[in-house]
Amino acid sequence: MPGGLAALLDDVAALVKLAAASVDDVGAAAGRASAKAAGVVIDDTAVTPRYVHGFTPDRELPIVRRIAVGSLRNKLLFILPAALLLSQFLPWLLTPILMIGGTYLAFEGAEKIWELVSGHSKHAKAVPAAAVGPDTEKTMVSGAIRTDFILSAEIMVIALNEVADEPLVSRAVILAVVALGITVLVYGVVALIVKMDDIGLRLARTRHGGVATAGRLLVRAMPKVLSVLSTVGIVAMLWVGGHILLVGVDELGWHAPYELVHHLEEAVHDVGGIGGFLAWLVNTLASAVIGLLVGAVVVAVMHVIPRRGGHGDAAAHGAAAHDEAAGHGAAADDDIAGHGAASRSDTEAPGPGPAH
Repeated sequence: MPGGLAALLDDVAALVKLAAASVDDVGAAAGRASAKAAGVVIDDTAVTPRYVHGFTPDRELPIVRRIAVGSLRNKLLFILPAALLLSQFLPWLLTPILMIGGTYLAFEGAEKIWELVSGHSKHAKAVPAAAVGPDTEKTMVSGAIRTDFILSAEIMVIALNEVADEPLVSRAVILAVVALGITVLVYGVVALIVKMDDIGLRLARTRHGGVATAGRLLVRAMPKVLSVLSTVGIVAMLWVGGHILLVGVDELGWHAPYELVHHLEEAVHDVGGIGGFLAWLVNTLASAVIGLLVGAVVVAVMHVIPRRGGHGDAAAHGAAAHDEAAGHGAAADDDIAGHGAASRSDTEAPGPGPAH
């Protein structure tokens, strides 16, 4: 009996070790998958704060919470099941879908650069949300969740591609951990960012000495922090998008671009002390350049070419509208003159006498 009990305890200990190892494996895989999606995560974090711009401070955190809940719902109820089915039955579609997402990221990054260079910023004349009306919050949250859906899908597909060789159940658990962890991370940072100026303002008003000075510095620093975060987001989109395209074309059979980058990495890899960093930097810069080139082509197709092609038509329509307006103006002048004469005639005509 004691021997049987000892054997049972050994079995239980083995099961516990196996479960612990499985948990470690899931955690390691989730961390690896999340790291690969870091560029999109940075972009998601950089994009979201603008959706609370213009709202009163008491509505900022509730809005962030609603967007976070919508984001998690997108990941767990829609994207995760679709990604698992795709990986189980149509795994060959993962690379093309990743490349479509990479092209989209490259386009987003190049478009932001185009807006900065050309001055055609989408949000340059944005109206404060609080001044529009009570339905604006719902509209803003819906728009944020739609944007997040695209970024979340890219995050989940990148993560899935890293664990595609895992069993189905392990894939599901890993992706659920990634979905929960990244959502908490992104929207926790977003909540901290949008309230940081309020924290600094409160410190500046209610404290004295060094704490008050720190609060004022915090208030002044937040615009610069948001600007830096936006720049990092643009670079991250180009880097991640370009790297996805670089690896994707290699997996689809066009090996020359990836081999060229690999040779450049090998050329600097043996530099003493910093070879690994230089190799990573070469890969990152090459990926960013590829992302910028591909994104620039898409920006040209979506914005530059249509604008130039429609310039003549716009001028013709403008001239026609001017002529039409001139015609209407002349007709209006004639009508005004006619009505003015009639009014003078009515004024000069004798009115009826007093009633008797």
